[in-house]
Amino acid sequence: MKAIMVVGTTSHAGKSLLCTALCRILSRRGWRVAPFKGQNMALNAYVTASGGEIGHAQAVQAWAAGIAPRVEMNPILLKPQGDMTSQVILKGRAAGKVGAADYYEQFFEPGWQAIEESLQRLGEEFDLLICEGAGSPAEINLRHRDLTNMRVAKYLNAPTLLVVDIDRGGAFAHVVGTLELLEPDERALVKGIVINKFRGQRSLLQSGIDWLQERTGIPVIGVVPYFENSFPAEDSLSLLDRKGENAANEITIAVIRLPRISNFTDFDPLESEPSVTVRYVGLRDSLGYPDAVILPGSKTTIADLVAMQRTGMAEAIQNYVAAGGTILGICGGYQMMGKVLADPEGVEGQEGRYRGLGLFPLKTVITGQKVARQRLVTSNSPQAGLPVAGYELHQGRSHLAIEPDPETGKPQFQTLFDDSNLGAVDVTQSIWGTYLHGIFDNGPWRRAWLNRLRQQRGLKSLPTGISNYREQRETMLDSIAEAIGKHLDLTPILNHLDSK
Repeated sequence: MKAIMVVGTTSHAGKSLLCTALCRILSRRGWRVAPFKGQNMALNAYVTASGGEIGHAQAVQAWAAGIAPRVEMNPILLKPQGDMTSQVILKGRAAGKVGAADYYEQFFEPGWQAIEESLQRLGEEFDLLICEGAGSPAEINLRHRDLTNMRVAKYLNAPTLLVVDIDRGGAFAHVVGTLELLEPDERALVKGIVINKFRGQRSLLQSGIDWLQERTGIPVIGVVPYFENSFPAEDSLSLLDRKGENAANEITIAVIRLPRISNFTDFDPLESEPSVTVRYVGLRDSLGYPDAVILPGSKTTIADLVAMQRTGMAEAIQNYVAAGGTILGICGGYQMMGKVLADPEGVEGQEGRYRGLGLFPLKTVITGQKVARQRLVTSNSPQAGLPVAGYELHQGRSHLAIEPDPETGKPQFQTLFDDSNLGAVDVTQSIWGTYLHGIFDNGPWRRAWLNRLRQQRGLKSLPTGISNYREQRETMLDSIAEAIGKHLDLTPILNHLDSK
């Protein structure tokens, strides 16, 4: 099968972005392209149509290739839990929780088997695979148990691109050092170097490029400029780079940056709104009084709830809501907003019952069985009748006790969708909670929800007859492909593929 491998000198070098661009560029040229990453470590996950779980970055790459995301595109997903353990997702399903020391002993062989099977299936259906590595291929202590870098490249005999982040400094040393640490048969596969995140005039870099090509014998096929916030990152490290500063600044939304925050790609559609500023707030930061607060998903809901209580953020949120503020919880954030969270089996670690924020009459029991499925429902609020698509991805069953208010005789809460298990909202539309990831991808629902915040500020409502975020994403993917494509010369790589 034909494939291109993309590895980096370091983490965060730009592998995911380059793979995404290549998927769109080459699919436009008529190739039937599919992305692949053998092993991914990330808390941003996506649920495929079959109910399998993969890294969100591979889902975006699939969309860039013009195809639906599939489990085979990321057969191993590791989801860190913060206690030196990770949940292992094998071929889309939870396969257990292990520590770093035990992972390769238990999962190396079945993991490689899953990788081989996935590559075989994708190779039978597609002309070309765009394969992404992880971290660096030159980690000496990890080479013997590599599941996703040069082991995959060698298996596929794939021409390999080495990406380096020049913005960090030391780019030439990173490239030369990486190549020196590869085995000769691995180094022979590297057919091109891409210098990423370059700021400045290309002419000032040319002497360095000439030296690098002469020193390594490998062509520099691209010098890609630095792009600001161009692509959703795989892990929460990128939250440190997000300043949350939109020029209009009409509406400010604070997202609580939980220690084990997951699926923060839920908020990319909000960040695409010109009038909205999304501000990520650490647990020891001042909450202030934003127009709305969002409690995001978490890989370990109870641990993050306890962390909020210990730092005072839980009390700050409760005071904010009592003063009339608007809050929305998604998945783990929704569970935290209830009265009680129980983990009788110790699924997240410590067994026990824990007091929630008390904003919903909700009780949640954490269970070992994970719910992962796509959903299409109809909204009851903030506007009735809107179709809403998204996906569930949680370990926990919640029971919402909607009872009449003693004073008014009317229920204080109502269900958010036609499926009562997916969320609720109070009668003032100030307290919102849902299990549905991707809720803001739905353009009309997102605008209707934002318009309530705008009305409170005396601002004019935004039109709700807009497309969903996937159309904006398509425009973004086109822009990424065009912006990066003009700085790449893929001729050496494509010539190598043609010679196979």
